[in-house]
Formats: sequence, structure tokens, C-alpha cells
Amino acid sequence: MTADTVRWGILATGGIAGAFTADLIDLPDAEVVAVASRSQASAKTFAERFGIPRAYGDWNALAQDDDIDVVYVATPHTAHRTAAGLCLAAGRHVLCEKPFTLNVREAEELVALAREHDRFLMEAMWMYCNPLVRRLKALVDDGVIGEVRSVQADFGLAGPFPPSHRLRNRELGGGALLDLGVYPVSFAQLLLGEPSDVVARAVLSEEGVDLQTAAVLSFDSGALGSVHCSIVGGTATSASVTGSQGRIDIPHGFFFPDRFVLHRDGRDAEEFTADPADGPRNSMRHEALEVMRAVRAGETESPLVPLDGTLAVMRTLDAIRDRVGVRYPDETGEPELTPA
Repeated sequence: MTADTVRWGILATGGIAGAFTADLIDLPDAEVVAVASRSQASAKTFAERFGIPRAYGDWNALAQDDDIDVVYVATPHTAHRTAAGLCLAAGRHVLCEKPFTLNVREAEELVALAREHDRFLMEAMWMYCNPLVRRLKALVDDGVIGEVRSVQADFGLAGPFPPSHRLRNRELGGGALLDLGVYPVSFAQLLLGEPSDVVARAVLSEEGVDLQTAAVLSFDSGALGSVHCSIVGGTATSASVTGSQGRIDIPHGFFFPDRFVLHRDGRDAEEFTADPADGPRNSMRHEALEVMRAVRAGETESPLVPLDGTLAVMRTLDAIRDRVGVRYPDETGEPELTPA
């Protein structure tokens, strides 16, 4: 790493890896120097697509590449513990996709490993780095709507997804909660912290993953969080934060909003919109910029996406799964399949 350039490695070659890499290479102070996949052919194709100098057919080779400062882990989440762990142990900083891991036990292991090796580690919760979401949080923290009484958020996709699809594949940690529900839960906890109690219901598939899940989160402050996720129905992906003196509504796309509306008692509604200079609303550049800022500063975690917050979200996801009865093979003693 130089004073100006942070060198990245990309671990995995799926859709999210492509989207992140496309945003990353547009940053003048980022350089993507290597990519790895379990397949040399897949890594080579990805490298040629983005003009990446080195392509590896195994993860360990990428982890051992001393020319890399930060590795972006974009594997299925069942492999996050293994992939991120390899990189941290080899001395790389890591940005790991969401959900951070399959469960909080794995998350705690990664955090402990990062701290043991004094490496930077962050969950790729791009919502937390979004400038408009940060503006909303600042308004709430400043008491603009008074004491927060409730937070509501939803994320659902219409599908239909066949049983073989990743979102319904139990061996790959499928289900609505971990892939989609992590956003509503993370949004609620961004504003309210960790809940003291969780009540949840779900509709499960024949494979044993959740097709849709709803949960009520209770907080010591007296606030309630209402979250919903689905892979059998497209929702508005809206969110609302209600306080004692007003309300903030995000009409759609709450985790990458283009606007939100502030309603305060006795005042006209105020609309806050995204700054065009911040780039497209679906850009992941903000989380990449935060990683590079922190790494240059010698920080081992980001104040925007702190590790304790990530662990708290994982505890909530575990609690919801416990309430609705979703278990994955490595949590039940069944053999775990290795992701392709």
C-alpha cells in the first residue's frame, strides 16, 4: 500500500463480486491486483473482464499474495468463515460480504482472528456507509424526531425461486432471513442498538429454509422494531422511523435510498435527496472508500460498521432462526457441503 493507492484482491467471481469490482476500479486510489475462485477458468474469465493482472484457482494463493492489502470476500456466506479466516491469518485486511457469517459463533471467531493478527475487518454493510442513510441517522441521533418509538423495515423479492436456487438451498445457508432480512434487522439496530427480546414467525419451505419471516424486536428503551423479509413476494423495501415528535419515511429502497421524508409535528414535510455527486444510488463505492480510509489510518475496524455492531446483528439473526426453527447442516451435525 502506498500513500495514495490501496491494492485489492477479490475472492469469488459471482454477481456481487462483479458489481463491487466495477465500482472499485472507478476509484482512482484503488487498484485491483488479483482475483481468486475455486476454478482457474472462472478466475481467468473474471480477470480478463476487469483487466486484473493475476488470477488464482484457489483461495489460499490469493491469501498468500503479499502484493494485496485488502481482500473483498464475496463467496456464499456459508464459506465466509473459511475464506475470510484464510486471509486474516495470512495478514490481509478483509471486507466480508453480508451476512457476515452463518451464525454468531463463526462471526466471533473471525473477529477474534482479526484482533489476534491486528488486521482490519469489516462487514460489507454498504447501507451503513450510504451518505443519505448516514444523514438520516444523524438527524435521529440529534433528536429531530424526539425519542424513537418504533422502526419498521421490509425487504422481499417476488421470485419464484426453484428449490435448487441459492436462496432456497439449505446447504448454502438459503432462506429469506440471512440474504434479505439482514438489511431490515441491521437498519433497526443502526438506530436502536441490540434488542433485549425477539419474537418471530416464519413460513418454511420443504427444504427447511424460511420463505418469509416477520419479527418484532423489543428494546430496553421501550421502542419496538418490526421487520419482514420474503422470497415469495416483492415488498416495497420501505422503512419508517417514528419518534415522539415526528417520523422519517423512506418510501422505497431503504438500504440504498434516493430520498427520505421528514415529518415533524406542526411543520411542513421536508424531503432529503441523495447528492448526485455521490454516484448512483446502488453504488458500493462508499464502503470501499471507508475501508481504504480506515486502512490508511491504521484502524482495525470502521466506526461506521463496528465489529461489535456486526456481532449484535448476528446474535439477533441467530435468535430469529431459533424462534422459527431454521437450522443449517453444520449446526445440526449433518455433513456440510463445500460451496462450489
